[in-house]
Amino acid sequence: MTEPLYAGVELGGTKCVCILAAGPDRVVATERIATGAPGATLGRIVEVLREWDVGTRARALGVGSFGPLELDPDAPDYGHVVRTPKPGWSGVDIVGPLVAATGLPVMLDTDVAGAALAEGRWGAARGLASHAYVTVGTGIGVGIVVNGQAVRGLGHPEAGHLRIARMAGDDWPGHCPYHGDCVEGLAAGPAIAARSGRAAELLSPDDPAWDGVVHALAMMLHNLVLTTAPQRILLGGGVPVGQPHLIPRIRAALVASLGGYAHAERVAGDIERFVSGPELGAMAGPMGAIALARLAIADVAA
Repeated sequence: MTEPLYAGVELGGTKCVCILAAGPDRVVATERIATGAPGATLGRIVEVLREWDVGTRARALGVGSFGPLELDPDAPDYGHVVRTPKPGWSGVDIVGPLVAATGLPVMLDTDVAGAALAEGRWGAARGLASHAYVTVGTGIGVGIVVNGQAVRGLGHPEAGHLRIARMAGDDWPGHCPYHGDCVEGLAAGPAIAARSGRAAELLSPDDPAWDGVVHALAMMLHNLVLTTAPQRILLGGGVPVGQPHLIPRIRAALVASLGGYAHAERVAGDIERFVSGPELGAMAGPMGAIALARLAIADVAA
C-alpha cells in the first residue's frame, strides 16, 4: 500500500523549502525559495503548492517557520509572526494564505520544533521520549520535545535568547536587537560577523572569536540539561556544520560547566551521542514540516 503524501513548508530566515513527501524515503517534489519580503515569499510558496496541486494530492500541510510565532488557535493573530528581529515580518500572517490556497488541515510550529519531531520520528532521536534540536545559523533556535510532543505553552521555547553567564573578561555588548548579549546575540552567524569583522565561514578554527561562541552555546546546553532534561541534544545549522571543530569543544565545555552535578556523569559518559549532529542533515527542516503535517491529521481526528 502506497503511503499517503503530505505537503510541507520550511520557512527559514534565509531560505524556504516546499516539499511534497510521505517521509524521507519517499520525496515526490521539493523547491527552494529565497526568503525575501513577506508578500513575495509567501506568494511564491502559494504558487508552488498550487503547481503541485497539493489540495488534492496531499492529506495535510505542515509549516515549520522561523519565529516567534503565535501558536494558540484561539488567539486573534493565530498563525502570525509576532515581534521578530527579521525586518518586515513582524505581524505577518503565515497560515491564512496557505489555508486559502490549499484548503488543507494545517499544523504550524517553529522550524526547529518541526526538525526535532522529524529527528524523533526518522532520525537521531528515534526511541527517545525527550530530546532537543538546536540550530545555529542566521539565528539560534531550539526545538524541545518532551514525552514525544513539542513543547509549547505561552508561545514556544525561545532558548536561543537565554541570558547566560558571560565568559570571564568578555564585555562585548552582543548583537541581538532585543537582548544584546543573549546566546543568539553572541553566537549566531550575524553576531560572529559583527564581532570578528568576517563571516563565520571565513574564520580559521583557531580564531579567538570561537572561544566566545563555544562558551555561549555550552552555557545554553547547560541550561537545557538542567531544565528540560533531554536524553539527547542535536546540534545543527550552518555554523556547526561549517565548523566541525565546534561540537567537540562544546561537548567538553558542557561537561566542565555541569561540574558533576545531578546526571552530569551520564552526560559525560556518553557525551559523543548526548551532543551530536542531526541524522537527517539538511533534510531535518523539510522533514520537520512533513512531521507537522502528520500531526495536523491527528489533530483533526481528535
